[in-house]
Amino acid sequence: MNFHPRALTALALVAASACAHAAYPEKPITFVVPFPPGGTTDIIARTLAARVGAELKQTVIVENRPGAGGNVGAQSVARAQPDGYTLLLSTAGPLSINQHLYKNPGYDPVTSFAPVALLAAVPIMLVANPSAPFKTVAELIDYARKNPNKLSYGSQGNGTTSHLTMELLKTQAGINIQHIPYRGSAPAATDLMAGVVQVMFDNSPSTLPYVKAGKMHGLGVASPKRVKGMEDLPSVSETLPGFASEAWFGLVAPAGTPEATVDLLNKTINKVLASAEYKEELAKSGTQPLGGTPADFARYRDAETAKWGKIVQAAGIKLD
Repeated sequence: MNFHPRALTALALVAASACAHAAYPEKPITFVVPFPPGGTTDIIARTLAARVGAELKQTVIVENRPGAGGNVGAQSVARAQPDGYTLLLSTAGPLSINQHLYKNPGYDPVTSFAPVALLAAVPIMLVANPSAPFKTVAELIDYARKNPNKLSYGSQGNGTTSHLTMELLKTQAGINIQHIPYRGSAPAATDLMAGVVQVMFDNSPSTLPYVKAGKMHGLGVASPKRVKGMEDLPSVSETLPGFASEAWFGLVAPAGTPEATVDLLNKTINKVLASAEYKEELAKSGTQPLGGTPADFARYRDAETAKWGKIVQAAGIKLD
């Protein structure tokens, strides 16, 4: 059977493309975390990287690129080659919040990235320095009302969920507490324990070990209801009805990444998230594995973008 030269060329290109995909991943993959080491995003990235690497039989590296509320790391991935080897493992900040805060974050959370998978949601804890003059959410609100601007709170940084969750509390409770932004969870936690700031919201994987060790005092969780495994901590909504905030994490690739590569990564991650061993590990800090298709993640991201946009507007926050 004879083939036209053009047909042979087309067949060769198809074969080459198939071989290229079959080889993926043929070199290490990098998860870019747009925050410093030690925080929840970093913890989730490192535990996930080890398991995804084992499934794909390839090394998965975690690289921290903090700065500008996550924008620095997000920009670097948006500009990376769309080949599946540089991925962004992020919070709602760069993917749903920063566009409401910054005039030009340097990327578009929708058009710059291809959603890969929604990874997990974690409870946000309200914690205080053990020597603070309040032990409950109600006592915190009462103290802040009687002592306006006397308290200060730490956060992971401007525009992060820890920052906006406290702004939501301030708005709903009608209180004033001074904001001290940090470059990540770890330095904020250090200053909370030292008494430099008195209170903060932060993700449970970062704060729960300190609460258990008595270095922080847990006031409550921002989840709508009490969290399994942390039932002794009341929900803030028990004091402020309707109050709710949750941190989530997702993985995205640069826009233009081959669909087959995104699909392989998605299926691999869903397999890891469904494993009993990984679920058990996440449950220790109240973390809930999510998963689903890239389309599921896109819908979730869009809903969160609308929700956080309203919170940012209500709080009147704008960053350069």
